[in-house]
Amino acid sequence: MADHATRSGSPGGASSVAVSLAAIGSVLAASSCCLPLFPFMMAAGLAGTSAFLSQVRPYLLVGSILFIAFGFYQAWCAKKCRRRTSVISSVLLWVSAAFVFVSIFFPQIMANLMAGSGAR
Repeated sequence: MADHATRSGSPGGASSVAVSLAAIGSVLAASSCCLPLFPFMMAAGLAGTSAFLSQVRPYLLVGSILFIAFGFYQAWCAKKCRRRTSVISSVLLWVSAAFVFVSIFFPQIMANLMAGSGAR
């Protein structure tokens, strides 16, 4: 019974990956106000979505920061409990933290990078 309790709350496992993916998803949603994909096929829908997402962008960015902070907290707890986190979890957490940092402090650079990759 005690063995089951220690395995169920592993802070370095799938929940760390889920938190990192959630942070990346919320940043993508926050930056999508500037990056309408498939403009000719879904122009009206994306215009409405873009207007909505531009209004909620600050909340999405705060959510991203909270998800990243929670991911680092879980990694810290895993290290404190002498549990080894997976390399994928660590890399994904740091990449998502960099992605969030760039999208908060340099939003135009992020928009230009995404718009340039979609135009090719």
